[in-house]
Amino acid sequence: MEREGRKEGGRADAGRLLRRRRTLPPAATAASSPPPLAAEGQSGPSGGKAVQPRPAKALSKKRDEDVSTEAGEGADECVAAKTLVKPPDQLELTEAELKEEFTRILTANNPHAPQNIVRYSFKKRAYKPVSYVDQMAIHFSLNGNMIPKDSDEGRRQSIRLSIAAEKAPVETSAVTSEEAEIKDEESTGDTQAAEEEEAEGSGTAEAAEAAEVEEPPPPRVKEQKLANQFNFIERASRTLNNPMRERACQSEPTPCKDFSATANQWKIYDAYVEELQKMERSKEKEKPKAQIARKEEEKKKGRKLTSLELQSDDITKISKAAKIMERMVNQNTFDDIAQDFKYFEDASDEYRDQQGTLLPLWKFQYDKTKRLAVTAISWNPKYKDLFAVGYGSYDFMKQGQGMLVLYTMKNPSFPEYVFSSESGIMCLDFHNDHPYLMAVGFYDGNVAIYNLKKATSQPSYKSSAKSGKHTEPVWQVKWQKDDMDNNLNFFSVSSDGRIVSWTLVKNELVHTDVIKLSVEGTTMQGPEGLQLQTLGCGTSFDFHKKIDYLFLVGTEEGKIYKCSKCYSSQFLDVFEAHHMAVDSVSWNPYHLKVFISCSSDWTVKIWDHTIKTPMFIYDLNSAVADVAWSPYSSTVFAAVTTDGKAHVFDLSINKYEALCTQLVVAKKKNKITHVQFNPVYPVVIIGDERGHVTSLKLSPNLRKMPKAKKGQEVKKGPEVETAKLDKLLNLVREPESNGGK
Repeated sequence: MEREGRKEGGRADAGRLLRRRRTLPPAATAASSPPPLAAEGQSGPSGGKAVQPRPAKALSKKRDEDVSTEAGEGADECVAAKTLVKPPDQLELTEAELKEEFTRILTANNPHAPQNIVRYSFKKRAYKPVSYVDQMAIHFSLNGNMIPKDSDEGRRQSIRLSIAAEKAPVETSAVTSEEAEIKDEESTGDTQAAEEEEAEGSGTAEAAEAAEVEEPPPPRVKEQKLANQFNFIERASRTLNNPMRERACQSEPTPCKDFSATANQWKIYDAYVEELQKMERSKEKEKPKAQIARKEEEKKKGRKLTSLELQSDDITKISKAAKIMERMVNQNTFDDIAQDFKYFEDASDEYRDQQGTLLPLWKFQYDKTKRLAVTAISWNPKYKDLFAVGYGSYDFMKQGQGMLVLYTMKNPSFPEYVFSSESGIMCLDFHNDHPYLMAVGFYDGNVAIYNLKKATSQPSYKSSAKSGKHTEPVWQVKWQKDDMDNNLNFFSVSSDGRIVSWTLVKNELVHTDVIKLSVEGTTMQGPEGLQLQTLGCGTSFDFHKKIDYLFLVGTEEGKIYKCSKCYSSQFLDVFEAHHMAVDSVSWNPYHLKVFISCSSDWTVKIWDHTIKTPMFIYDLNSAVADVAWSPYSSTVFAAVTTDGKAHVFDLSINKYEALCTQLVVAKKKNKITHVQFNPVYPVVIIGDERGHVTSLKLSPNLRKMPKAKKGQEVKKGPEVETAKLDKLLNLVREPESNGGK
């Protein structure tokens, strides 16, 4: 009977233990392990001996009997888990209230940011509210201490971590061995307790009741927070549009001063008197009298400057700074063209078989010269980026005013100097020693000298009918060396057949007829049976670079006259050069015997002035408007035709064809009129009938210099250039001897 009672008590303990494990969470089951066994001799609450409970091995024998009861309890728990639990504070809502949606919009505006900040505006002289307020609110900021892996500190930390990882498995293995020993001791203790339990048969019921009394109450399960099942939130975000920002700088207001004066009759009279005295002084300045100049300087020192003079001085000071700023802005605007001008070299020339190209650079134009043609171009001898352009018209039916404009490559958007004239300008030339003086020839036959140092728009000196002006248009002017009295002088050629020398004597232009271009064998029947000799119409001329008295004159009849300043009635030689008017004639800058000419008969011819026949003849299939030698080579020249093309030749490379033929002017109604080489840079400027001046850069094939032989240096200079052209001329002069060799 005692054994049966002991078994029933053990079953009750096992069933109670299983039931408690089902109800408790995993943490609670781990905590509700059976209490330690009481030692023998200790008494329970009933006063009897405490009996150890049956171990787990003895309880496993009766588990099969309780399977049915456990399955039933598990099914009830699953049903209970699926039921919805309603929180006690949930509202009772109707169906319409449940379907109602609440929209929440998130904005980035800071509710605590001030909205009424004002600042003083110097422009409007009032306080204005600030439109933009910073909406950023910083809740948390933390400075990081990230270390790069490749740094020394990063390597040290990685080594420490690897060492710590190696030590960790050794410690865990030691801990597991200790736990195994403790478990073995507990198992041996359990077996001994089971044997003692079997030996003692009495008092099992009291021990079971004592165990029930000593069991601790189950821990309270934390109440889980239930989510609101009706809180449906539609999440959306919108990017913040960046506010418009107005950048402005606040400068200090300019100081203002009040000025007041009373205008009386005597003050007005004094102002007029002072102005008249000023005009008289300006007239006296032009007269070369040292005594008057000294008196004026003394008067200037003793007299105070007027407000007008002070204002003009301020303008001159500002104008220099404004000009520099304008050039800087233009350099930034045309930066790509400036870079091409300075550094670009066409690498494709290596594959063109000695052919070259012209790279367009700046295009110079002025609004007031759109309906005028470019009639003359000349580079300044001192400032290599400055050139002058004369504007007029070659159509005698459309004659009007002319303009003289000076451009610089540093400012292609606007000219440096602008002078207007009543008649069209047909030619111009800079003085070599005085680069601020320009001689200009007009369509009405007058000549004039402009002084760039003076601020006036009128020429400093100009011819008139009394002083012997030409009766036809002046086609070309050239400065010459000063005469025996050191007076400035220049020559002019006109369609009236006169070549005139103009000398500046005592602020007046004095003319001297050097030669008249009489045409041989042509006479006219005059009144009373007089025979009048007709004069040729001069169109161009050029003076020899070394021989001062020698010069060439081209005419409308196609002839070229070789003349001397010493003979006024006869020519040294006459060349039957062209069939139409000679548009340009020019001496070679290196060779003393060679000159070039072009004409409207489509040809360009190269001559030796000691031989009557031309050395080279080139047909360009259109009327040739102008031709120019290059300043860097004796064998390179450029010609422009009226069909809008530019031709560049190099006789040392190709004696028969041009190295470059390029279309410069695309419009059909436009024609090219003039071409000029820059004396320093590899640039040519070309003018047309629409008033435009185009600058182009020569590619490397068009400006090849002689290569040095092995072990020898490159020879440069006028002697080398002269020898190079002489070699070509010898081939033409002596074809039989060269062929025999």
